[in-house]
Amino acid sequence: MNNEILLRSELLQKIPTYQFTLSDSAQVISNYTQQWVQERILLQEAYRLQIHRKKEVLNRINELTEDYILQASKDYITKELNQDVTVSLDEARDYYQEYKDNFLLEERFIRFRFFKSTRLNDASRARQELLRGSDWENVVRKYALTPEYILNHSRRFWPISRAASESPIMNRYLQRIGITEISVIEQVGNEYHFVQLLEEKPKGEHPDLEWLLSEIQQWLLLEKKRTTFKSYQQNLYLQAEANNEIEINLPN
Repeated sequence: MNNEILLRSELLQKIPTYQFTLSDSAQVISNYTQQWVQERILLQEAYRLQIHRKKEVLNRINELTEDYILQASKDYITKELNQDVTVSLDEARDYYQEYKDNFLLEERFIRFRFFKSTRLNDASRARQELLRGSDWENVVRKYALTPEYILNHSRRFWPISRAASESPIMNRYLQRIGITEISVIEQVGNEYHFVQLLEEKPKGEHPDLEWLLSEIQQWLLLEKKRTTFKSYQQNLYLQAEANNEIEINLPN
């Protein structure tokens, strides 16, 4: 249409990756191709009707263009000004220590084991071995579904509201069981689950610094970039003011 060509490589970039996991790939590509063709036809019709020349459309196009250029300039200037800006772990630690009382847990946090298996026998054996004191990693690698994910999951703390959130019945067990206690096995869909509570941090306590270091680093880095950009913007304003390029007439 109007000699426009949509290359397969361009089409694949437009399609969200998750779509290919939900439907047949050929069907997804066909659907998006049809959608692109229909949009090209509609756009051609819009030009035929001279919609792009209407005053309100032109005004909106100008607004969008300026908004885009403004954001692009902010991104470009911020990047150019902050190429060497970093935040060290020591800076993040110092910030945490100085403002430690601002970092309090708003709910109970727990560390727990969340075992999943597709077979009841495997879940039963895993639970029995844990009750007898067997090594958690060995048990997981022998009986669990997605062992690496389960092992990594058990190494971090979770807010109680999101603990085992994909299995509400397991979350309810975690609300009630004590430290080291193991829940009963429950079937959830086609899987068999149980949980074991390992540690907890009550609401109102300070979180472990290691939980926050990377987030504090990112936040401080953003603050440094914002400060640099504001200073640059202020200098542009002062320069324009000195050159008599600014005239502001406010209504009475």
